[in-house]
Amino acid sequence: MNLDLLDSAASGMDAQRAALDVAARNVAAAEAAGPNARYPRMVPEFRIENDGAGESLVAFTGTREERGTNVDILTEMIAVMNASRAYESNAALFDTGKQLAEKTIELGRL
Repeated sequence: MNLDLLDSAASGMDAQRAALDVAARNVAAAEAAGPNARYPRMVPEFRIENDGAGESLVAFTGTREERGTNVDILTEMIAVMNASRAYESNAALFDTGKQLAEKTIELGRL
C-alpha cells in the first residue's frame, strides 16, 4: 500500500515537472520571437491512468495550442507558481510515504 502512495506522488511530480517545462518553453519562445511577434501559448494536457492494479496515476500526454492567445509572461509565471506548489505537495506526500515504508520495515525487524 505504501508503494502505491509513492507511485501516485511520483506520477504527480512527473506531471508537474512537465507543466514547468511547457511554461519555460512558452516564455523562451515568446522572448525569442520578440515583443511585436505573436507566439501561441502551449498548454500542457494530462490524463488519469489506471496502473492495472486499480491505482490511479497522472500522466502528461503532451501539449495543445491555446487558440486566440499569445504568450503572456504574467500568465506563465502564475502557471509556474501553480506547478511548483503542486510539485512540492507531491514531494511532501512522497516523503510521507517513504517514512511510512521505513517505519513498516523497522516494525518488521522487531
